[in-house]
Parts: sequence; structure tokens; C-alpha cells
Amino acid sequence: MTNYKLSSNLAISDNGFLFLSTTGETFTVNDIAKVVLMDLKNDINYKSIFDKLLKEYEVEEKILERDLEDFFNQLNVYNLLEEK
Repeated sequence: MTNYKLSSNLAISDNGFLFLSTTGETFTVNDIAKVVLMDLKNDINYKSIFDKLLKEYEVEEKILERDLEDFFNQLNVYNLLEEK
């Protein structure tokens, strides 16, 4: 999977509220999504995020892979990611 970074126009609050300044759109994410977004903000790559989630949560590897890829696809759809 391509490595991504968060859009430079995306603001993230501590409670999982997202604001995309270019469009004025707002989003709310759950705690796990917030962890992923904060890791991206800190320039942590996809593989490291995947490994961290696999270690911290009781989830099958294939399910995590599917869910994380789906989440990244959704972030792309809403233009919240940029390729590194």
C-alpha cells in the first residue's frame, strides 16, 4: 500500500472531531480511527500503524487488513490524505 500523510488542511481535535479547512467539511471519528489519524499526523507509516493495531487490539489479521484498507480508502474519498 502507498504511504500517505494527512492533508495539510486537516485539523484534528482531541475528541475525534475533524475539520477540513479547504471545504469547511467536518467529520467525527471513533477512538481507533483517531489513533490512526494521530499516527499519520506523526508521520508513522501504514505498516507500523497496522502492526501497532494488531498488537493492541484483539482482531484477526485479515479483518484488520480489510478494515484499515477500507478506512484509508474512505479518507481518500474525502480528500483527507495526500501521497508521500
